[in-house]
Amino acid sequence: MFAVASDPQIWAKHPAWDRFKEPVFRAYFDDALASRGGLTVVDKASGRVIGASRYAAFPELDEVEIGWTFLSRDFWGGAVNRQMKRLMLAYALVAFPRVVFRVGENNVISCRAMEKIGGRLTDRTESIVRGGKPVVHVLYEIDRTGFTAGPLNT
Repeated sequence: MFAVASDPQIWAKHPAWDRFKEPVFRAYFDDALASRGGLTVVDKASGRVIGASRYAAFPELDEVEIGWTFLSRDFWGGAVNRQMKRLMLAYALVAFPRVVFRVGENNVISCRAMEKIGGRLTDRTESIVRGGKPVVHVLYEIDRTGFTAGPLNT
C-alpha cells in the first residue's frame, strides 16, 4: 500500500500533503487498522493494491463517514472510485440513513469527485489543526434517497 501512497502527486492537493513520507503514512495506516474500518483497494485484473478507503460510524448522529480514500494515479478519472463508492455506500446505507464525506475545502480533486458521485455539499464544516495551522474541511452527504436516484445508480 505504501508503494502507491509514496507518490507525492497523490497528496499534492490534500490537507495531509506529506502523507507520501513513510512515517506520516505509517501513522495513517496504523490509525486505519485501529479504526477497524479500513479497506484495501485491489485491482481485480492485476491483483495489485491500488489504494485504500475507510468507514467511521457515528451512531449518535445517525450517519457513517466514508473517507481517507486514495487511489493510484493510474486509476484517477476512471470507473474505480465510482464503483468503490457505490459498493461502500450500498453497504453503509443499509444501517445508516446517510453517509458523509469530509473533504479539505481546497482539495479541488476530491470536491469534484464528490460532485461526480452525487455528493451534496452541506453547510457543515470542521476545522482541525495540522502542522500548527487550521485546516478547514467541508462535508458532503448522500442519503438513501439521493443514492437510489443519484448518478451512482443510473
